[in-house]
Amino acid sequence: MAKPSKPLRLLAQDADDLSVLSAALQDAVAKIGDIRWDAQSRTLTIACNRFRWEGEGRTGERVRSALQFGDVSGVQARNLRRDAKGAIVELLSIGFEPAEEAPAGVVTLTFAGGGDMRVSVECLDVALADVSDPWATPRTPGHAD
Repeated sequence: MAKPSKPLRLLAQDADDLSVLSAALQDAVAKIGDIRWDAQSRTLTIACNRFRWEGEGRTGERVRSALQFGDVSGVQARNLRRDAKGAIVELLSIGFEPAEEAPAGVVTLTFAGGGDMRVSVECLDVALADVSDPWATPRTPGHAD
């Protein structure tokens, strides 16, 4: 019997940390309706199904995860239909571009199909947490070389 895996819990407070989160979230899928910006609390939260690249074994696994950005001053989306709440998006990468005055900057979430989201932050304050047990998936994401 395989040993149970520990849930992933990561924090990012600089660009290097964010690159680790980006790798862990590569190929995560989410519904547009599961992306929520709360301007009053200055948070952007994304509930997604993360592919467990760190998983062991022959079959792939996904796990329900939550990604939250703090100190958000604004969010802009391009080629993402906010009115299509059930539409599925696939996250490819997360990057950070520092502003002239540190520690502020812009986090860019790049999605398959040409969509992206720019998240203006006062500082990098990002948390990723697995919130379910993993389940087997027959599909492993593929990437062109």
